[in-house]
Amino acid sequence: MTKHKPAPTAVPIHELIAGRWSPRAYSSEPVSRETLHAVIEAARWAPSAYNLQPWRFIVFDRSTDEVAFKRAFSTLVPFNQQWNAPAPILIAVTAQTLNSKGEVNRTAQYDAGAAAMSLVLQAHALGLAAHQMSGFDVNAFRKEFALPNDVEPLAIISIGHYGDLERLDPVLRDREKAERTRSAVGDIAYANAWKQPFKG
Repeated sequence: MTKHKPAPTAVPIHELIAGRWSPRAYSSEPVSRETLHAVIEAARWAPSAYNLQPWRFIVFDRSTDEVAFKRAFSTLVPFNQQWNAPAPILIAVTAQTLNSKGEVNRTAQYDAGAAAMSLVLQAHALGLAAHQMSGFDVNAFRKEFALPNDVEPLAIISIGHYGDLERLDPVLRDREKAERTRSAVGDIAYANAWKQPFKG
């Protein structure tokens, strides 16, 4: 079990952010309803443009409705199905792309992403593993759950208790043990002009 894998940051940052990572080794132990409610509550309080709160989460709990869980699980790409087999929770992240006037909400996906980040940080704070995935069949998910045309499925988050990484495929096991990496600050942040690197 690799529960703690802090980021090797260039300067100190809050331990909640540095400690959050995307594990793939899950146990099949159920997640309590109280805990599940807490991660959704954290997402509920995310910021959004004009306070429109365009995020909508569809929660699939294997312990309360295995049929619905399997329907959602079936839309994951095979690679993601492989390591998510024990995961007890899947949460679909969607965004309502139109506002109440029927106009395009330009920041809907941005705001839903902020809510999703709040959700996974809360999961991490509660000692759970959480992994966000773009690897699912969007059209199949939309059809399976009859999503309205103005609702865009963005990601699926698996959540659960940490499991035994030795049960993973050897390639995934190596990824799980590898040091975390990111682009340099100067590659992702600019100072005063495009491509003028920010220097700390």
